[in-house]
Amino acid sequence: MKRPLVLLAVLGLGCASRGAQVPRYDVLIRNGMVYDGSGSPPYAGDVALLGDTIAAVAPAGEGGALAGASARVEIDARGQAVAPGFINMLSWATESLLVDGRSQGDIRQGVTLEVFGEGWSMGPLNDAMKKEARERQGDLKYEIDWTTLGEYLDHLVGRGISPNVASYVGAATVRMTMSSALIGARKRVSPSTSAAAKIVWSTSAAIA
Repeated sequence: MKRPLVLLAVLGLGCASRGAQVPRYDVLIRNGMVYDGSGSPPYAGDVALLGDTIAAVAPAGEGGALAGASARVEIDARGQAVAPGFINMLSWATESLLVDGRSQGDIRQGVTLEVFGEGWSMGPLNDAMKKEARERQGDLKYEIDWTTLGEYLDHLVGRGISPNVASYVGAATVRMTMSSALIGARKRVSPSTSAAAKIVWSTSAAIA
């Protein structure tokens, strides 16, 4: 009479173990020195990725929350640093990304966000600025199929790039757009009240 009870107990344990399956991730980075960006000292840890999301971070070792986890790809990062992507706040990759979107020079240094537009941006552009920009191209050759800064960013992303990108509207670019001066011209422009109003409009339109 006891055998059915034993069998039920075994079945019950089996159901419990199936219900408590260890989550499976896409990527597990194990044993790296985790720098979390908070300023706290680094620690040996595991990082789990699910899709394009950091799903979990935990101390490495048998006592860690990810000790029994599994993934399609596991990377042993022992002796290496694991950190959030760095931000290049003064990026001039505006042209190089048009030619090679892989961004190997920055990606391999941990940069995952490029911020453009310090003084000069890739829009808004008038016809004279586009002509001058084409004439000044060196080793990097590309077509200028956009006018506003927003169109440039859409064009860039549409070509396919590795990093995330963002851009300020360059003050010099807006000034050149609203004046008759070409890129590199030395002419000093003193905008009138109406010209200043046009600059405000141009800034708003630049991100369209």
